[in-house]
Amino acid sequence: MLIRLDTESRVPPFEQVRSQLAQQITDRALAVGAKLPTVRALAAELGLAVNTVARAYRELEEAGLVETRGKAGTFVSARGQFSRSRAQQAAQVYASTAVELGLSREEALEIVRAALEAG
Repeated sequence: MLIRLDTESRVPPFEQVRSQLAQQITDRALAVGAKLPTVRALAAELGLAVNTVARAYRELEEAGLVETRGKAGTFVSARGQFSRSRAQQAAQVYASTAVELGLSREEALEIVRAALEAG
């Protein structure tokens, strides 16, 4: 697992940690069941406050990508793979609908970008 922080970025450090871990999980670079470093260990490694890494882990857990098992630690969740599968299925349905409606690829992608930005 490799996390690179961009100190010049406007993206907050917790979000850089969260998004990089999420990407590694969805790319399967971190396999289901893989144990993540403790919050304290990762914070020390990255030179961040413990609360910064704890927030990233908390948001990953809320998204179903990781699960915390008490003192045993934090692990990549099998639910994360299920979530990715659901997102892929939804994307396929959307792509089919966009084609049926005659939207161009650019229009369809712009709709998705706007929806993601809206949250």
